[in-house]
Amino acid sequence: MSCTSACSRAYAKEDNPAKSRIQVLALGSGRFHLVACDQECRKCVAECPVQAITVNRQGVVMIDRKLCVGCLACVAVCPIDAMRFFPAEPVPFKCIACGICTKACPKGALEIAEKEDSPASRFPFEAAAAVNRDAGMLPGEASR
Repeated sequence: MSCTSACSRAYAKEDNPAKSRIQVLALGSGRFHLVACDQECRKCVAECPVQAITVNRQGVVMIDRKLCVGCLACVAVCPIDAMRFFPAEPVPFKCIACGICTKACPKGALEIAEKEDSPASRFPFEAAAAVNRDAGMLPGEASR
C-alpha cells in the first residue's frame, strides 16, 4: 500500500511495509483498518524504565532513540500493538502522526484527526491485536 511504503521509506530508509510506523489490516469485504498509536493511551510512557518515551507539546507520544535501552516494555504494554519492533533492530517504533501516510494515500482515505472525530476511534482495537496473533506474530512484532 502506498501509505505503508511511504512511511517505511521515510523512517526505515527502505520500501518495507513491515517497517512502517502504521499497519493496515484487511478486515474482509474490501474493508481495511489503519492501526496507529492512540496518543491518549500513554501506557508506554508510564512503563518505560528509562523515561525514553515522552509526550511532546502537540500531545504526540515520542521515543528518544538515544535513551531507549530496547527492553520492549512499551511493546508489551501497548493494548493495540501500535508500539512495534523489528527483530533485527534494538529500538521500538510507532506512528508519530507526521502525516506522510496521508499525503501518500492515492484515495485520500487517511487523515490525522482528533480521537473523538476519527472513525478509527470506534474500531475495537483488540481486533488489531487479534489479527497479529492469528498471523503468528508476537505483540508488536513488525514481521516474521
